[in-house]
Amino acid sequence: MADNNNDVINDILNQLDNAKKQEAEINPIPEKTEEKAEAVGSSEEPVREEAPAPAPVPRPVHRQLERRPRPSAEGGHEGAAAPPPARAQRPRINESEHVRNSAAVKRNAAHHKKKKKKRRSRLPGVLILTVFIFAVSICLSLVIIAFGKDMFGIGKDDTTKMIIVPENTNTEQISQQLYDEGIINSPKCFQLFSKFRKTPDVYLPGEHFVSPNMAYETIIDTLTNEAEEEKKESVNVTFREGITLYEAADLLEQQGVCKASDFMFYFNAGGYGNRFEDKLNKNTSTLRFADTRMEGYLFPDTYTFTKEMDPEQVCQKIYYNFDKKLTDERIKKMENLHLSLDQLITFASIVQAEAPNREDMNHVASVFWNRLEHEDAETVGMLQSDPTKNYANYTIKPHMTVLNNDIVKAYDTYQSKGLPPGAICNPGIDAIDAVLQKMQSDDYYFIANIYTQKTYFSKTNDEHEQNKAIVKADEAQYEAEQAQREAEAAANE
Repeated sequence: MADNNNDVINDILNQLDNAKKQEAEINPIPEKTEEKAEAVGSSEEPVREEAPAPAPVPRPVHRQLERRPRPSAEGGHEGAAAPPPARAQRPRINESEHVRNSAAVKRNAAHHKKKKKKRRSRLPGVLILTVFIFAVSICLSLVIIAFGKDMFGIGKDDTTKMIIVPENTNTEQISQQLYDEGIINSPKCFQLFSKFRKTPDVYLPGEHFVSPNMAYETIIDTLTNEAEEEKKESVNVTFREGITLYEAADLLEQQGVCKASDFMFYFNAGGYGNRFEDKLNKNTSTLRFADTRMEGYLFPDTYTFTKEMDPEQVCQKIYYNFDKKLTDERIKKMENLHLSLDQLITFASIVQAEAPNREDMNHVASVFWNRLEHEDAETVGMLQSDPTKNYANYTIKPHMTVLNNDIVKAYDTYQSKGLPPGAICNPGIDAIDAVLQKMQSDDYYFIANIYTQKTYFSKTNDEHEQNKAIVKADEAQYEAEQAQREAEAAANE
């Protein structure tokens, strides 16, 4: 009986061991697998699928055989130990479900990685856009500031400039003209400003004086307002050919246009932006008389001024007229003759003072050309012009604060060779063209009869002396006839 009980107990124990072996083979260490899955889910690296761990080798179970308790009289089992409590069964994980979980973990990790990559790629674009917007804002601010300064004339030159407005000029044309003259910096901005004005802009033709530091509103008012011009009294002043700067200044003061001293200062200062000013010799001779530095550039003509006019405006009108007379054709001829502008005007001033008409001017100019270019002649480069001697002694000397004989001598062509350091008067267009024509002749001398306005030319000094005698006789005869006419007029009274 005892042997049968032992056999039953051993069968039960063997079944339990077999059940444990099967459970271990199906679900080996489920806790570690879950921990590993969690670790893979939290990592950014791609999940590697590992091979399943080998099933643990079952250890021999040595259990102490217990005797099955005998039933007692009360119905229990006497002396038998209580059976061990049943172990809690862990949930069994299906192999296909495990594979699906691993794939889900991989997709989740890849999704997180892709999302992070996208976030990192947006940052440079945002920075570039921010810098671009910032740069555009700065550029727009600078443009607005520049247009504002131009519109209100802030920080610009205050030099007054004369512009000539043609007939039927519109806003687009006047804005371009103002831009070309350096008055405004943006024609488009001026046009836009004019467009938003309530009143139409009708520009008055003629001369107007504006400056870069004027606001757009002031410029438009100046170009369209006729009332201001009507308030000023107009004065017509005629400068004859051969007039000197001192004579012109005195004439302006006599007509009530401006003071003579103010005119002399501003006229010699120049710098009004005319084209011919760029062709002036910047390094003038130290022997040039400073008080008449711009002698020769007052073009003889009739000008319309106003009473008590700004002397700068007076000078600009004269400068403008001279600039228009100095055409491209004349400049080209001047350059072909290898003359500077100062030399041309100085040369022409002597011709103007020596000859009474255009025909004689051409011949007189040829004599001076021969004397300047043919040094082997008797004159040896000496012009020997009486007007130069008179200018040195009767114009320069009286206006010198401290006498400088070197300057006086330099202007006197009887004492100095070649052209004087500056002009001796303001020549007209005929004298300038006579020099540029460079008439060909063999003459080196001439003498003019101041009474008859006749000029005698000669090749040699002997011929010249004979002509001088003729002129003196003609002058004596003219003076005698004049005295007789005066006596007869007195007797008739």
